Amino acid sequence: MEKRITMPLTEEKVKDLKAGDSVLLSGVIYTSRDAAHKRFVDLLEKGEKLPIDVKDSLIYYVGPTPAKPGMAIGSAGPTTSYRMDAYTPQLLDQGLKGMVGKGLRSKEVIESMKKNKAVYFAAIGGAAALMAKCVETAEIVTYEDLGAEAVRRLEVKDLPLVVVIDCEGNNLYEMGKEAYLNSVK
Repeated sequence: MEKRITMPLTEEKVKDLKAGDSVLLSGVIYTSRDAAHKRFVDLLEKGEKLPIDVKDSLIYYVGPTPAKPGMAIGSAGPTTSYRMDAYTPQLLDQGLKGMVGKGLRSKEVIESMKKNKAVYFAAIGGAAALMAKCVETAEIVTYEDLGAEAVRRLEVKDLPLVVVIDCEGNNLYEMGKEAYLNSVK
């Protein structure tokens, strides 16, 4: 089922998403990868405030290429998500409701998603130019010294995503494997 979601990503919206749902996401999201995630967690451990408000927000794991003329951003394909797993539970505890990336997540992240009612989306791997076309504006908001991995505020329209892990822990990767194995019996 295809669903249209407009940010913010509230708990009510998250609860309506199920593993396997196709989503067209619009609104303000943030980018961040492992170096910025480490800085976020270091701040939290010192009792300091994050430079972005993650409550009811979504982080896209991406390090985009420079924008071409007329574009808000360069190629913007998803980064492998497990690189953020050591930091993700702390951000989920701060109210983060969604993440976009590719690949598997750890058991700890999935348990934290269930506890905090959050969702994990997969972006289309290999379609970085298509993903970039959905970005209407992009601006660096913090950690400019990280270059491509600086934290950006993006305004997106109809960003195509798939719910991989829903807030109940249902995992499309496991469901797909099970369905395949049952079909070849």
